[in-house]
Amino acid sequence: MANDVSPPDFVSWFRQAAPYINAFRGRTFVLALGGEAVADRRFPELIHDLALLQSLGIRLVVVHGARPQIEARLALRQARVSYHDELRVTDADAMECVKEASGQVRLEIEALLSLGLANSPMAGARIRAISGNFVIARPIGIRDGIDFQHTGQVRRVDSEGIQRQLQDGAIVILSPVGFSPTGEVFNLSAEDVAMSAAVALRADKLIYLSEEAMLDPAGNLIRELSLPAARDLLAGGKAGAAVSRYLRHGIHACEHGIRRVHVLERQRDGVLLQELFTRDGIGTLIAADIYEGLRPAQLEDIAGILELIRPMEDEGVLVKRSREMLEQEISRFSVLERDGTIIACAALYPYPEHGMAELAGLAVHTAYRNRGKGHSLYSYIERQARDMGMKKLFILTTQSSHWFQEKGFTRMELDQLPMQKQKLYNYQRRSQPYGKDL
Repeated sequence: MANDVSPPDFVSWFRQAAPYINAFRGRTFVLALGGEAVADRRFPELIHDLALLQSLGIRLVVVHGARPQIEARLALRQARVSYHDELRVTDADAMECVKEASGQVRLEIEALLSLGLANSPMAGARIRAISGNFVIARPIGIRDGIDFQHTGQVRRVDSEGIQRQLQDGAIVILSPVGFSPTGEVFNLSAEDVAMSAAVALRADKLIYLSEEAMLDPAGNLIRELSLPAARDLLAGGKAGAAVSRYLRHGIHACEHGIRRVHVLERQRDGVLLQELFTRDGIGTLIAADIYEGLRPAQLEDIAGILELIRPMEDEGVLVKRSREMLEQEISRFSVLERDGTIIACAALYPYPEHGMAELAGLAVHTAYRNRGKGHSLYSYIERQARDMGMKKLFILTTQSSHWFQEKGFTRMELDQLPMQKQKLYNYQRRSQPYGKDL
């Protein structure tokens, strides 16, 4: 433990990380990093963090770039460097440099993953790193009159081959090169390889380690982007070249089944651990499901909400609400809409003087349960409470306590609720209060 970290702080952080450790075990993460990261003197620390993730049961695919290493070799040869539309035009000389640089970077990664010295972060790790011809490519060809020669794009990823290696406990390393059925080798974009691999593997996360953070026009870190917001940011044309590249690949990944894409500023020490194992993270999250189709409820939604919650009211899961009550409280509700149908709803009742808010009326259509819709809506409501400045979120439940406990809620006593809520407590229902610090 570092000398500047007090034992209470360490214990608190470790306990907060426990839910994420459990949630990520057995999950597949695809991580892309540039050649700049490999050249950094602190790269071994990043490798140590990768080893830690693997030791926690996370299945890792690491995709590396090699741009600075390729540029250095081209400079030594005094070869011409040519780009078009942010893609390298790879002639024969450049392709030789691509092969040399990619091989060198891959070997450096494998060597660091093989470390096992006593009294080091890698002690006893025994990590196997596997690479191979997992990426099938084809030539880009001629675009805008430019012959890209040996520059290619991903045609197919051997997901079955990679899955076998992951199931066997290995970390799979993918280089920015691909192979054709005719035996040719093509220079690929590492971002494209990572995105294609994530989609083919149906990965749980796609993580890009970027050379720059994703900032808004005011220079503040963009914490979270829904898919529509990411599309708007890209279409606005105000994002830089690097940020636009990550946005394009992140959007494509989300549109093809990846629920979470993270863009992290790789120079920050421990960025992976802080992003994955803390509540708010320190990077930018592009989420396919969070906020997709979510919006504040309107009066026109009342019929759909009533139809949704009526079965749960009849079962005693939810408190009965009349149409008149819903009309009065509609501004408290949020809904998740799909193809014009309300498939989930929830309400948020703030108590600002207590710094608390109540989550109530959470309901998901039976056809959409166990598909992450309730979690998405809950995340949306929790974000609303945070934005209001609330310090605690609480619920009253009779049958859903386990679901909320999985979200971090713990049992409360009735007298811990705001006095206004205590006065309205229904002793016949005997709902149990649960709360969560925000």
